[in-house]
Amino acid sequence: MSDRRKVLDLFEAQKAEWKARATHGIETHRKGDATLTVTDAKGNPLTDAKITVKQKSHEFRFGINLLLLDEMDTPEKSQRHDSLIRDAFNMGTLPFYWKTLEPEKGKPRYEKDSPYCYRRPAIDTCMEFCDRLGIEPREHALAYEHFFPEWLYDMEPDQIKKELERRYAEISTRYADKIHTIEVTNEMFWKTGKTKFFDEPDYVEWCFRTAEKYFPENQLVINETTPLCWDDTCRVTDKYYAYVEANLLKGVKIDAIGMQYHMFYKAEEEYEETRPYYDPKNLYAHLDLYSNLNRPLQVTEVTVPAYSNAPEDEELQAEILENLYTIWFSHPKVEQIVYWNLIDGYAYVSTPDPTEIAATKGDMSVGENYYYGGLIRYDMTPKPAYCKLRDLIQNTWHTEEALSTGADGSADFRGFYGDYEISITKDGKTVTKTATLSSKEENQFRFIFE
Repeated sequence: MSDRRKVLDLFEAQKAEWKARATHGIETHRKGDATLTVTDAKGNPLTDAKITVKQKSHEFRFGINLLLLDEMDTPEKSQRHDSLIRDAFNMGTLPFYWKTLEPEKGKPRYEKDSPYCYRRPAIDTCMEFCDRLGIEPREHALAYEHFFPEWLYDMEPDQIKKELERRYAEISTRYADKIHTIEVTNEMFWKTGKTKFFDEPDYVEWCFRTAEKYFPENQLVINETTPLCWDDTCRVTDKYYAYVEANLLKGVKIDAIGMQYHMFYKAEEEYEETRPYYDPKNLYAHLDLYSNLNRPLQVTEVTVPAYSNAPEDEELQAEILENLYTIWFSHPKVEQIVYWNLIDGYAYVSTPDPTEIAATKGDMSVGENYYYGGLIRYDMTPKPAYCKLRDLIQNTWHTEEALSTGADGSADFRGFYGDYEISITKDGKTVTKTATLSSKEENQFRFIFE
């Protein structure tokens, strides 16, 4: 048995408590009751009709980033990449990093034929992909200052605001009606910024108020780095909590709170560094704390490395992720979980030249935590972690039921929130309908059998 399994000690020690809370939370918050009533064309109840309900998608968003759409070097790999995403996920994060979206002022890379950039596919390529696979696009991020373009570096704050507002307007015109989740600011933890605007006291407030102007119907999200989300004191004085609350008290429109979860630690440091992150009590405590802000929570960027392709390491990665996803899915305020890098060997790694984006692509020198952080091996074969998450999403947290209508033409079922295919059969005839079981509705459905 691998010595690495000791990282599970807190999950094991607290198993009875956290599993009981998770089971109750999933049943209570991720499922709902529905009534289906079937009549004939004249409005008469259709009795003893056979009904099958089959869930087609989740209301909850399980995501992956779409940074690799231009990286597959054969059509077969591209098809494999697409099917792996389609089979497990219903949301994709799109790379709106300003530094690579508009590296040259006035020449943004929106269109499909835009110049190639590693791990930064053109936005229209991503949008077409989402439309083709039927997954929801997620924007990341409007004002991620650490990835602002270099042509901003010498500008004064007022000039930067004008350029940033122009960027907001462009993105709004092209995508506001197509992308619901708009991540506004990301990672305010940096001690120094790239631009003079970063140190201004109104940075977060201005970014969100301007976003509200251009994205009035969208969900505006704030996002922050892993330690600030999960490894502070778990009090209202925590840095991230405090600056979110301060802006909310100013009337800033922050609609959801993003919480990164990257385990970017070396293998020899894994046990000590992951103590707060592999502690169910601590995870629930921080989710409960941020719930006090009365906003949905989004686990926005998840990385749990396997450190190698050895079977024991890959199985451990899968077990850790099963525990984490179960806890997050069970919490009433969590509405999205986005795993970060799908495939081993395609991570972002800083290089001595800050203008470069370095591809790992098999280069083991970049670090095991980056290289083995995916759900898919470099040869495009699924790891146990991918299979486990797909099984949770598509089987464990999935509803299929066989029902019969009573004398009043109705039948009841309880299922996971999401979209359903409803097949109604009577006297050898079958009619297929659709319905959405929603956490926000009463879920009373009426169908005419004709």
